[in-house]
Amino acid sequence: MGYIKEPKGIDFVVEPHVVIKEDHEIMGKIIADYKATGQITRALRARKARTAAKKVKR
Repeated sequence: MGYIKEPKGIDFVVEPHVVIKEDHEIMGKIIADYKATGQITRALRARKARTAAKKVKR
């Protein structure tokens, strides 16, 4: 993987990503499951939780 070259006159800005406690717990469970089984699992959060997370971010 290489670096992204910025075009002249354009600055790329990377904003910090806020991880809420619920996301942190879900990621921990997924990692533990992967270490135990070796299979990747998908976790889907409820729509209400995603909407609430977006409001906190703003």
